[in-house]
Amino acid sequence: MAGISRRDFFKKAGADAAVVGILAVTADKLYANPLGLPIGSQTYPHRQMIVDGKFPDLLKTLKDLGVERIELCSALGYKEFASLSDAKQTKKIIGDHGLKCESAHFSMAELRNTQDKSIEWAKEIGISQMITATLGMPPNQAPLDMDYVKKAADEYNKIGGIAAKAGIQQGLHNEGFELAMLDGKHVYDTLFELLDPKLVKFQFQMSTISSGLVGADYFTKYPGRFISMHVQDVDMNAPVPPPAAPDPNAPAGRGRGGRGGRPQKPVGQGTIDWVKTFKAAKVGGVKNYFVEQNMDLTKESVAFLKNLKV
Repeated sequence: MAGISRRDFFKKAGADAAVVGILAVTADKLYANPLGLPIGSQTYPHRQMIVDGKFPDLLKTLKDLGVERIELCSALGYKEFASLSDAKQTKKIIGDHGLKCESAHFSMAELRNTQDKSIEWAKEIGISQMITATLGMPPNQAPLDMDYVKKAADEYNKIGGIAAKAGIQQGLHNEGFELAMLDGKHVYDTLFELLDPKLVKFQFQMSTISSGLVGADYFTKYPGRFISMHVQDVDMNAPVPPPAAPDPNAPAGRGRGGRGGRPQKPVGQGTIDWVKTFKAAKVGGVKNYFVEQNMDLTKESVAFLKNLKV
């Protein structure tokens, strides 16, 4: 301790300890993601950048916001994502931007007809969760009945079984078909009874609160049945706007309604109780979550999630 008195030494040590404490608190605040899970973003709302050949720019933008995981849509089933068909190159671009991709959406058409190719593409990227938006309404305006629901569930259980043999977890989102009412309850609830818990997990769409489906309630009611969720907030006190025109080019279940009509808000500025939601999500089995909003809302939502402690 040459050149410094005992008193000055302890004074300096105390100051250093205080700085360390401040840094620790700051770091804790910076990385206070709910449940300690990395913040994710579904890329579907930003698909035009992919169409325009700006996939690397999209990833840089998301990474700069604080996103650590992305969820893709299949290059085989979604035409806007066709430029990502080279799985090795796609994986490299994702890794070069410090991101990871463990989940993606796949159309029912490709799962029916080219599931092996979809699995191959997924595994090359490192995707271990294959989600489909919806099992789909009956074709040609046929009536929705329990026989159709059972057939749809049987088909998806088989798809889930093939995925499981490849080390992939199959998962079901909740879109138009799942939100339909049959025999006094949502088809979604019936599917929890019909789908094999080992073969199929669920991905909850938080904006379906507009249709009466509350995430926290479902996570608690069906413990262990979920794997992920799409994160949006909704102003349930706002008037319901006229329904938007359907997108004729969207895969079944996307751009075809079923998400409720009330306006979305940045996470933390709407009606949803997020502390309650994430606590329940742990019970539900949720392993990851993805903000699915336009870029302006995504920026505010990610900033909120970065500081949300649960």
